[in-house]
Amino acid sequence: MAPVAMLLRAMSALVWMALAVAVRAETFALTSSDYTEGDTLRAAQLYYGLGCNGENISPQLAWSGAPAGTRSFAVVMEDIDAPAAIDAWHWVVFNIPAEVTELPAGSGDPKVGLVPEAIQSRSSFGDPGYAGACPPEGQGAHRYQFRVYALKVEQLALGDEAPAAEVAAQIEANKLAEAQLEVKIGR
Repeated sequence: MAPVAMLLRAMSALVWMALAVAVRAETFALTSSDYTEGDTLRAAQLYYGLGCNGENISPQLAWSGAPAGTRSFAVVMEDIDAPAAIDAWHWVVFNIPAEVTELPAGSGDPKVGLVPEAIQSRSSFGDPGYAGACPPEGQGAHRYQFRVYALKVEQLALGDEAPAAEVAAQIEANKLAEAQLEVKIGR
């Protein structure tokens, strides 16, 4: 075989090997056993109060494919269709250890202690933990994004009294990657 042909064959093999590795590389992804992308929230995940009669239970969330260098995770739920003048943070959890890749259903109640290492800061409703969806009546469906962030720091130097917007700014400053799952509900 001619040297040029051997070189081309070797280069072709290297390209195929690189493509195989790239295909196998995981993408950072957020999933839920309760919902898929675009689903409508059920009563269990709606807020109880302000005219909503939900159960205020956070859904199960799991993630995979975190990038190298991930030292912790943060999870948020935000109403992205809320009027600009309204804070729309429904859940902010941070300092989730890097070895944790799931929040079981009900983790949003800090008193239950399903994720004792993590901190759940105040939602826009004023209390720490999960505050279910409760869009204003007559505005149509609102979209709610659950987002998980892979962070380059082991801990954010914030406590459960930190406003959600401050936590979100620290998350943004320390993120390596993010993944989301979007659901909706209207009243």
